Amino acid sequence: MNVRLLTVTVALLVSAAYLPVNAHHSIAAQFHLDKTNTVVGTITRMEFKNPHAWLYLEGKDASGQVAQWSIEFGSANALYRRGWRREDLPIGASVTVSGYVSRDGSRILGATDVKLADGRTLFAGSAPGR
Repeated sequence: MNVRLLTVTVALLVSAAYLPVNAHHSIAAQFHLDKTNTVVGTITRMEFKNPHAWLYLEGKDASGQVAQWSIEFGSANALYRRGWRREDLPIGASVTVSGYVSRDGSRILGATDVKLADGRTLFAGSAPGR
């Protein structure tokens, strides 16, 4: 009886440990890692949340029309560890964001770096191998 209980317990623990790993997606599944873009825009919203933080910008596209951009980052916790602070990204501030182009052609970037108006550059956490 004890061996059976131990076997079932171990099986459940192994299964539970596998679920979070299996649920997370690769950055390469959503973004072209060989195609980058740089967007200059005004911050309309910043969401520091997990598992991914999001920055929303309003900027002009290649034709000069105003366009909305959604920028995906690593987790809020990872950004804080890299030195990011909420006050670095106030609504209305101008920023320059570099990142990977979305595979579906939408205005979503997988951010690599954000250059602030004061000249500081913050690493965003989405670059492979960094």
